[in-house]
Amino acid sequence: VQLQAFGGGLVQAGGSLRLSCAASGRSINVYAMGWFRQGPGKERERVATIAWNGGSTVYAASVKGRFTIMRNNAKNTVYLQMGSLKSEDTAVYYCALGPAFGSANHEDYLYQYWGQGTLVTVSS
Repeated sequence: VQLQAFGGGLVQAGGSLRLSCAASGRSINVYAMGWFRQGPGKERERVATIAWNGGSTVYAASVKGRFTIMRNNAKNTVYLQMGSLKSEDTAVYYCALGPAFGSANHEDYLYQYWGQGTLVTVSS
C-alpha cells in the first residue's frame, strides 16, 4: 500500500487546514488509520486515530476539540480537519495504516505503513 498525504501549507494561528491521505494499492476499508506528527526538535507524536469502521476515534490531548479525523472508504481516503491552529501544531504530518479490523487504540508499532508526510506551518 502507498499512502500520499497532502494539504499542508502555511496558515496563520487560529486558522484551519484539512489534510488528506489517499491510499493506493490496497483498500483501507478494513484498517485502522492514524495521523501522526513530528515537530522541529520533537519526538513523533500520535495526533488522531480512527477505527477501521469509523466507529471510534482517539485524539491526543493537545488537539482534542480542535482536530477531527474522518475517513471516506469509498474514496480510500482519510482526512484530518484541523482548526484553531497554534504555532505548536507546526510539524510534518504523516498518515499511517494500522492493523486490520483495528480499533482506534493500538500501539504505534502496529502502524506499519506510512505516507511521506506533509508540512504544516502555523505562523503566530
